[in-house]
Amino acid sequence: MLTTLQTAYSDTRAADLAWTLGREPLPALAVLDLELGGAKVQLRLLGASHQVLLEEERRTCSETVACLPGSSAPLPLGVAESLGDWDYEFAARVETLSEGSFAGRAQELLALVADHPHGLAGTFPGSPHAFTAMLAQRTEGQVRWRTWHAYPQEGQLVVTRTRVRARVPAAVP
Repeated sequence: MLTTLQTAYSDTRAADLAWTLGREPLPALAVLDLELGGAKVQLRLLGASHQVLLEEERRTCSETVACLPGSSAPLPLGVAESLGDWDYEFAARVETLSEGSFAGRAQELLALVADHPHGLAGTFPGSPHAFTAMLAQRTEGQVRWRTWHAYPQEGQLVVTRTRVRARVPAAVP
């Protein structure tokens, strides 16, 4: 699903993004509710990036990547945490592209996500390549999502990937 977000594009920077787990739902500009093999996933586009809410068998996970007031911690390159009996893994990277490459990559990603049944993308008014896009899937008992946050004024694309899976109990000899 592709939507135009009804908010002004602010001149935020990739370096302003922060990551947190466990936040309550924040006000969203667009939401996509999904049922992925027994897991309820809500993709949420915020005015300042994204939030994913996951619920399965009374377990919950909330991931937020956004420009959060008062947060000065940089976006981590990788995180691995235990959430109850889930294993959570997060990775992020920043791609810096030339103006022409950025425009082509933006069009490619928006087309991919807009046509996907588990995809949500929002473009910001005022800049044709300013967007946040998200894509979720369930494979091999894992729920995964990828996100893309575009900052055309910097030629930067922040790419994240997350995997949540039930922890496999250790074998007892």
